[in-house]
Order: sequence, then C-alpha cells, then structure tokens
Amino acid sequence: MLTGIQHLHGALRWVVLVLMLLSIVKAFSGMSSGRSFSSADYKRGLFTMISLHLQLVLGFALYFGKGWSTMLGNADAMANTIMRFFSLEHMATMLIAVVLGTLGHSLAKRADDDRTKFRRQAIWFTISLVLILSSIPWPFRAGFEAYGWL
Repeated sequence: MLTGIQHLHGALRWVVLVLMLLSIVKAFSGMSSGRSFSSADYKRGLFTMISLHLQLVLGFALYFGKGWSTMLGNADAMANTIMRFFSLEHMATMLIAVVLGTLGHSLAKRADDDRTKFRRQAIWFTISLVLILSSIPWPFRAGFEAYGWL
C-alpha cells in the first residue's frame, strides 16, 4: 500500500509543478497586461491549491506510515543525510510551501482589485514553488540517485 502511495506521491509532483508554473506565468502575465482576474484564473489557483493539499495528504501518509516521524529525536538518524532529509527537512519545507500556496490563493481571492489578485498569487506561488523545488528528492542530488524521476 505504501509503495503505491509513494509512486502516486512521486508522479503527482509533476502535476503540482505544472500547475504552479502555469499559475505563476498567468499571474505575472495578468499583472503586467492589466487584464481582469477571470473565473479561469480563480479556478487555476484553486486547482493548484487542491493539488498541493492532495500532495500533502499523501506525504503525511508516507511520513507516518514509513516511520519517518519516529526518527526526529534520534541523533544517529539526524547524522544520516537521507534520514534527516525525509524525517525533518522535506516534511517541514513542504508543509511551509503548502501553507504559503494556500495563503497565496486565499489572499488573491480576497483582494479588491484584479492587479492585486494577480500580484498576490504571483508572489506567494513563486515563493511556494522555490521551496518545493528546493525540497524535492531529485535524482541528481547527492544520495538521491536511487529515487528516480517519478
């Protein structure tokens, strides 16, 4: 079961990355062009936020199901790069990224004018994306070669 969740979690990252990039590009485009914040812009932000939340739920299932949460107080685990990454760094950074992405969607939704909606979405989604990119176990990172691209 956990293997299936892990594969889904790995594959869904691409959906999250595509939606984040699309939302950011459209937000910067809307901000610079001065166009109206349409229902399509709102829905794009909403689907981005939903994909982030789904990824978070799958991540929680893996975090607690694989026992990463039990390693936080273990000094030997913290000395191991892979164990520290999954038990602390990955989880904390991704949780912050999801909170910031949610904040970006919520603040954009509540803004009074269209330019502010685009600006808030662009800023918060960009910060969230940078955090996400920094905390994905990419196969080119030292020690993560076995994790693959999916």
